[in-house]
Amino acid sequence: MVLSKTASQSDVSIHSTFASRYVRNSLPRFKMPENSIPKEAAFQIINDELMLDGNPRLNLASFVTTWMEPECDKLIMDSINKNYVDMDEYPVTTELQNRCVNMIAHLFNAPLGDGEAAVGVGTVGSSEAIMLAGLAFKRKWQNKRKAEGKPYDKPNIVTGANVQVCWEKFARYFEVELKEVKLSEGYYVMDPVKAVEMVDENTICVAAILGSTLNGEFEDVKLLNNLLIEKNKETGWDTPIHVDAASGGFIAPFLYPELEWDFRLPLVKSINVSGHKYGLVYAGIGWVIWRSKEDLPEELIFHINYLGADQPTFTLNFSKGSSQVIAQYYQLIRLGYEGYRNVMENCHENALVLKQGLEKTGRFNIVSKDDGVPLVAFSLKDNKHHDEFEVSDMLRRFGWIVPAYTMPADAQHIIVLRVVIREDFSRTLAERLVIDIQKVLHELDTLPARVRAKLAIAGEADAQNGNVKKTDIETQREVMAYWKKYVSERKSNKNKIC
Repeated sequence: MVLSKTASQSDVSIHSTFASRYVRNSLPRFKMPENSIPKEAAFQIINDELMLDGNPRLNLASFVTTWMEPECDKLIMDSINKNYVDMDEYPVTTELQNRCVNMIAHLFNAPLGDGEAAVGVGTVGSSEAIMLAGLAFKRKWQNKRKAEGKPYDKPNIVTGANVQVCWEKFARYFEVELKEVKLSEGYYVMDPVKAVEMVDENTICVAAILGSTLNGEFEDVKLLNNLLIEKNKETGWDTPIHVDAASGGFIAPFLYPELEWDFRLPLVKSINVSGHKYGLVYAGIGWVIWRSKEDLPEELIFHINYLGADQPTFTLNFSKGSSQVIAQYYQLIRLGYEGYRNVMENCHENALVLKQGLEKTGRFNIVSKDDGVPLVAFSLKDNKHHDEFEVSDMLRRFGWIVPAYTMPADAQHIIVLRVVIREDFSRTLAERLVIDIQKVLHELDTLPARVRAKLAIAGEADAQNGNVKKTDIETQREVMAYWKKYVSERKSNKNKIC
């Protein structure tokens, strides 16, 4: 959910030149119109406004799939009117969901016996999947503490400061303390040693990230598992691991099959993955898989019969479309292991092309790793005159949406640009992006240093007044604060809160 916002306070009606072929009256912008309008007019009015959205193919900020084959598009449209939760009415859709769960469980090396069904569920995305996994850990920890006659009111989760915001949401919404391992310059993922040191008797799990949003790096789940085994032996605890494989779960099995991060490690009890990222499905599908039935407390599962037959359900959402589940099954059987490997290898190769192109400019430090999610995160070697926020802003002129952001604590003085390489980002586009970045850098070089010049003047004035001169890091933080304010003001001018 996004808070309701408005784009304008003065213009309270919608006008469309093309729609005047069908209707001459303008429409109220924030109230339902009194009368109906022709379907052609409704389509044209909406279509006109949507032209101002960014091009999804050029949105290099997003991990989410923006292209699928026409055959899958047709399956999606044919099933868009099916409610996924109506399992008795749509038994084939339910069967396809179960097949997906089992395929993904086998991909993650779940310890399943012959004929044994995997334990998992399809979700709206990894955010819901993480909420469900977190609730299972919390309830299992509480049950154990109650049985031992110990307090169970202060659960916590240990993560790195690089976790996605959905972990913060889980902690806040479900009253679990989030203990974050701080980052450091040059090391932008959770340190397993520090993470295990933070574990205590109230830790319901340690969350490891297979593919950090910040730089695509895989955290060392195997080392975390080994260290945690030793700590559990010393303390008598049984602290488990959850792997947030939202981005990397559909990459590691195909590019790095020997990497041990999944259910091959005994303390990994659940894994989530986003089907709508490198699962190659449009937005709206995620998966969470449990190691065994014992890792999902039965009391969290609801049984309903008011849609026909008895239906077990463990979701935060109730009604949702069936299309993305069907699309996921299509991709799994259409591509198979070979097809997914080909796609991931191609994405990896295109990431290397982009990385090499950026390195040849001599202007950037590469922050991402070659092994991990196929993305390139990079920062300017010299941002004293112009910084990454300016590069990001100017790239919009060419249609590119490249995010600039600051790292979390304690590396928040580092600014990074990031390009996510998806299936529809070709080598040609990678080469074109480098050319456009070079144009932006050339143009910036010919411009006066806007922000830093102002700060330098202000710094000199402070020095003349006897104040202490700011350090480089303090100046960097002021620049970031300026750009955050600048971006916020630009958004607020376009989107006034209703």
